[in-house]
Amino acid sequence: MNRSIGSPADRSITTDATSDFLQLDPGEAPSGGLSDWLTARIRTALADGRLPIGTRLPATRTLAADLHVSRGVVTEAYRRLTEDGHVVGRGRGGTVVVAVPQVGAGERKEERGASTVGQERDHDDLFATPPGLGVFDAIRAAPARIDLSPGLPDLSAFPRAAWLRAERAVLDGLTPPDFGYGDPRGTPALRGAVARWLSRNRGVPADPDDVMIVNGTAQALRLLVDVLRADGISQVAVEDPGSLGVRQHLRPLGTPPVPVDAHGVRVDALRATGAPAVLLTPAHQFPTGVVLGGERRRELMDWARDGGLIIEDDYDAEHRYDRPAVPALRSLLPDHVCYAGSVSKLLAPALRLGWLLAPPAHRDALVDAKRLTDLGSAALPQLVLAHLMDSGALERHLRLIRKHHRRRRDAMIAALRTHLPGAVVHGAAAGLHLMITLDAYAPEGGDTALATTALRHGVKTHPLTWHTQLPHPPGLVLGYAASTTAEIAEGVGLLGRLMRAGDVT
Repeated sequence: MNRSIGSPADRSITTDATSDFLQLDPGEAPSGGLSDWLTARIRTALADGRLPIGTRLPATRTLAADLHVSRGVVTEAYRRLTEDGHVVGRGRGGTVVVAVPQVGAGERKEERGASTVGQERDHDDLFATPPGLGVFDAIRAAPARIDLSPGLPDLSAFPRAAWLRAERAVLDGLTPPDFGYGDPRGTPALRGAVARWLSRNRGVPADPDDVMIVNGTAQALRLLVDVLRADGISQVAVEDPGSLGVRQHLRPLGTPPVPVDAHGVRVDALRATGAPAVLLTPAHQFPTGVVLGGERRRELMDWARDGGLIIEDDYDAEHRYDRPAVPALRSLLPDHVCYAGSVSKLLAPALRLGWLLAPPAHRDALVDAKRLTDLGSAALPQLVLAHLMDSGALERHLRLIRKHHRRRRDAMIAALRTHLPGAVVHGAAAGLHLMITLDAYAPEGGDTALATTALRHGVKTHPLTWHTQLPHPPGLVLGYAASTTAEIAEGVGLLGRLMRAGDVT
């Protein structure tokens, strides 16, 4: 609904009604479209750098008075920008820019000239060749107007004010010895807070002494690789489809693929690999979104009791929308499960904070490996996170971002129904991404060709092929949490147009 249409006050503009802010002239606005016009003008200023992150926008009352329009026009424009994730209201701190739209590939070509075209075509190699260790760095650096890559939460919703309050509270209470070297397992405060968090939210009974703080799940996996190799384990089976990033972290070991079906990992196929360990994402399998079923859990526990080791990556467990979260495997079989989690999808990857709970047989070796790697993760961020967990601020943030993420998930499902009605959508009940399979379309050149063409047109995705070792129908993995509903609709619309036009090369 266009709320700028209606009252005469909205059009009470004198011929000299202008504002110093962005040199706005409401006389340029079409009849009945003041809020649309104002929103578009501010978005343009965000994109071209005139309003960088941290800029405080004029108060709604002030800007409305400058433009000689009703305050509702400005309020509506700010509301839309807030929903897009570009600005946030901070009470007496005003409305502040927290994210800016990315400049698209086509716009960059116009700005930089023809030489840029060759550079952009270099990004075709992202999908034309098997992905190497630097592929995620390369795709993050690739220019795109709309980024539908999986794996990011709504970063514009990071609780800056709560983090700053917690940081001040922590610093006020520290003594000089607290700034020295600490326990390589992590600060007692965060290990205790994580134990309570897991017990409350994931049904995992844990003592603080069971918890080791790590630099995200990535470090947890690398520490496990070293410890398992020293213990004579040379293979860790992985789900298929399954995360390319996980396979890369486990690279020094063999990673035989185990098929995943509608009930989760196939334990009969796991047994057939002969691998003594397996890495699973049972709460929300990446990328299919399947939840490990009850019968499969029982089969898996029998496999583990026969001597198998489970590495449980509790990926996306907090981000559930249409069903309650299932208990973590660690809660059922603590002596056979290494449990890893982090706040990368809950707060931000930049924090590099996670945790690892290991069975007693591996605990001391993992602590030794952590000690030799970095003497322990940075203590100050740990203490701030512990404060957020124990104060309830982290749970309040989780409730907020669930609403953001669910709204964006719904927008992506609606766009897929409209623009790619033949695509099969997987994993809608939870997480920060959807997987789609494209049997009805079977793009020529496969899903890597589709991802390549989409990137040339300014939309970034992951081809499903990246995340498979076994034959699988073509598909895409589409993240929605870090994009606005408008960007999601535009990006999926472009994918639909490419498929219908057969313009996939």
